[in-house]
Amino acid sequence: MIIVNNKHKLDWYEGMTVQDVLDSMGYVLPLITVSVNGHLIQEIDYSTFEVPDNSSINVFHLAHGG
Repeated sequence: MIIVNNKHKLDWYEGMTVQDVLDSMGYVLPLITVSVNGHLIQEIDYSTFEVPDNSSINVFHLAHGG
């Protein structure tokens, strides 16, 4: 089991990546920052970084404007 943004629970499975989590949660925004257990994950690594079981994941949408 993993926790996303301190409130959503997802069932963990072997080989689960950051991209799998984003897809499961429906996150498709272009400016997203992700941390796994307090460590920032680079966007280039989302599809290869495997999320450990019992992880805490935070997903932030970076907004900008003028």
